[in-house]
Amino acid sequence: VYAVLSSLSGVLTCLLQNRKEGSVFGEEAEAMFFTSLTEWTAGNVMIRILTALVLGGAIGIDRGVKRRGGGARTDAAVCLGAALVMLTAQYMTLHFPDTVNLSRMPAQVISGVGFLGAGSIIVSRRQIKGLTSAASIWICACVGLAAGIGFIDGAAVVTAVLLAGLHILPVIEDRIYQYFGYIALYIEAEDSKTAAFLLHKMKMDGCKIDMYDVDKPRAGGQSFTILITIYIPVKLDKEEYLNSLAQVDGVLSVDAL
Repeated sequence: VYAVLSSLSGVLTCLLQNRKEGSVFGEEAEAMFFTSLTEWTAGNVMIRILTALVLGGAIGIDRGVKRRGGGARTDAAVCLGAALVMLTAQYMTLHFPDTVNLSRMPAQVISGVGFLGAGSIIVSRRQIKGLTSAASIWICACVGLAAGIGFIDGAAVVTAVLLAGLHILPVIEDRIYQYFGYIALYIEAEDSKTAAFLLHKMKMDGCKIDMYDVDKPRAGGQSFTILITIYIPVKLDKEEYLNSLAQVDGVLSVDAL
């Protein structure tokens, strides 16, 4: 992914090397390297489209490698579509200046892309999955809008920061969470007596119950499902304690969420 971004930077530099150079401290540069890409020319339009394709594809590849929702094709399509909407809005503003609001069409993209994000969210065993993929799809639309209007700097920087964050934050998150004893558990039990016994056992072991919810079976032969968030004392090893809960008579499974 980072190699793709580096290649993109090199391609854009080559395409822009024949343009008029300005000081990064001058008014013309406006502290942006790709300021001239906001002008409506055939070359600028192609650069914007290719940038949207590459940045959207880079985000999608990162999600696809982890076998998560979205993927290169979906994210690239979202990014390209958003870029086209932005290009169309600018085109209409140039040709119909008194009848078009430039911000109206992009605003519809921001709200309309939500249906794709909703489709990538899965609720399984009371555990919600796909939120990061949904957020990535929404960010792809935002990156596409930025690329479509020529704000290549913002689009590229946000993509790089997103990809770095998706890899760095989980490591930091795990290291922080290991110092805290809170854990969410999904437990399946045979009957209500087992559920009551587990609750009593946790209290006797010194665990603090933060949230507790039991779903009773609607038909015979089904198990009780327990969703509980507890604080496990430091003196207890988390893995060993979860194994001890799983070995209780009547407990079918214990999963950490």
